[in-house]
Amino acid sequence: MRESLDNMKSKALQDILSVQTSGELQQVRQNYLGKKGELTVILKELSKLEPDERRTIGALANEVKDALNEAIQLREEALLDEASAIEGSIDLTLPGIMPPSGGLHPITQMSYDLNDAFLSLGFEVFTEDDITSEKYGFDNLNFPPEHPARDSMDTYWLKGCENETGAKRLCLRPHLTGASVRYLQKHGAPARFVYPGRVYRNENTDARHERAFFQYEALIVEKDFSFASGQLLMNTILEKVFGQHVDVRMRAGFFPFVEPGFEIDMKCLVCGGKGCKVCKHVGWIEVMPGGTPHPNVLKAAGLDPSVWSGFYINIGLDRLVMMRYGVDDVRLFHSADLRFLSQFK
Repeated sequence: MRESLDNMKSKALQDILSVQTSGELQQVRQNYLGKKGELTVILKELSKLEPDERRTIGALANEVKDALNEAIQLREEALLDEASAIEGSIDLTLPGIMPPSGGLHPITQMSYDLNDAFLSLGFEVFTEDDITSEKYGFDNLNFPPEHPARDSMDTYWLKGCENETGAKRLCLRPHLTGASVRYLQKHGAPARFVYPGRVYRNENTDARHERAFFQYEALIVEKDFSFASGQLLMNTILEKVFGQHVDVRMRAGFFPFVEPGFEIDMKCLVCGGKGCKVCKHVGWIEVMPGGTPHPNVLKAAGLDPSVWSGFYINIGLDRLVMMRYGVDDVRLFHSADLRFLSQFK
């Protein structure tokens, strides 16, 4: 057995020195020191020896094991040194290679730009969770019980609360507007704040619509706030975002949470107002609804509508980004296609 150990040691040391990769070295380690390795097989035979010889051979086997482990460690260090070695001379004065740089997603950048614009006008930025309830998503916003937006064809209701109502019936928020009541209940009035975020609608996707998209809402609640001041706010924000005057028009519109309500359109910047598929060839695109908070919404927030009034807008963030960059399909911004997104670094 002594001879077997000596022969195995010599062969193992030769194999260790001959390996060229870390993978080969690990295989050699397994062949000799693994559970079924040659040294392990020899050690299993020790029980058959006389006690004195068993002690002698056992001590020799441990010496062989230590020698192989040391040789393997030295060879591993040598392989690492060889792998990191630089062939030839190197000019340390040459400029390095810059790593690839990233950038903000254009929708994120637009949200930050709007934050800066509103913060400069004394607004606060407010956020809430993506999951809301029927109470805050519909009841507090003056949606009648039979309103179609409450149907599962439009709203993503969470499984398990189909038979619940009000605060116990949960859904992915279909709009941000419920945050207005939540904020006013907590902070009261006067108030001026914005609340950006992602919303979810169960609808078909096309060049102008997505199932998960971004909105950016703003609300002012004050005493004797004039509608003309709201119009001025809207024009000021759009000019700050686009760096130029933007033609805007307002059309009467109905929304349960405002009275009166308006559809606010801007001239399509993709086609310059000439007509394209984004604006449905009319030269204008709807970017936000707006109006005065409905008295029932103020009441739900704990405010007296005979005392408080204000102005509300809901900016379609995705569409605003389309206008800024002249992109004619909103789905591109949600595609995660780096070939497209790398243009906006």
